[in-house]
Amino acid sequence: MKFIVIGDIVGNAGKKAVEMLLNSLKEKYKPQLTIANGENIARGRGITHSDYKWLLNQGIDVITLGNHAFDHRDIYSFIDQAKVMVRPLNLSEDTPGKGIHFIKVNQHEIAVINILGQAFMKNDISPFKILEEQLLAIKKRTSNIIIDFHAESTSEKQAMAHWLDGQVSFVYGTHTHVQTNDLRILTNGTGYISDIGMTGAVDSIIGFNKEDVIQRFTTKPKQRLSVEENGQVMLNGIFFEINPMTNQTISAQTIHLTY
Repeated sequence: MKFIVIGDIVGNAGKKAVEMLLNSLKEKYKPQLTIANGENIARGRGITHSDYKWLLNQGIDVITLGNHAFDHRDIYSFIDQAKVMVRPLNLSEDTPGKGIHFIKVNQHEIAVINILGQAFMKNDISPFKILEEQLLAIKKRTSNIIIDFHAESTSEKQAMAHWLDGQVSFVYGTHTHVQTNDLRILTNGTGYISDIGMTGAVDSIIGFNKEDVIQRFTTKPKQRLSVEENGQVMLNGIFFEINPMTNQTISAQTIHLTY
């Protein structure tokens, strides 16, 4: 089975990149499933109902989120009806939405999980503990498991991947918006990369206006960040293939396109 995963879509520049580049990607790789992280699509923070519908219309099959999932209040009005949207699994029990989505691909069931890191992030529930609690039940349905690990620390991401090596098909990192150079298949067949990168403005700092970010670090620590909407755009992500009979990743490569 073949998959395309698109890195964090940031604002209108990210949407433009998807519009301009995704169809050619699909023609080239012919994926059975396309996944995208949409937690930054609404002006850099959160997701709205119209954004959700737009992603579906672009041919995205599953939408994962992250620490900004609930920054836009509109999400509360539709998340429980958003069948293919996955918010972080390790949030409090009363959080609306779901942290796992099961989807059939060519008669094989795939589980897509969104999980939130703890290191350098405001999150009290361990991603390791909750996966330990739920993985057995998930594997009773399918061993073809793909995890979007939305985390800041590369060591936490690597620890997660090695801990799960052989138990899941792929662990990929999101959140830092910078594509890393460590894509590989681990010893027991789990695919891994620390961060798949972002989809948005090229001439930016992680998708945001450069001057705003620089001012926050130098003279204005409370400077509000605006999404960079001008200039060239890029689409970052990964393409990979798994053997559904063994749940192992058999090939993987990074995607970096500009328009």
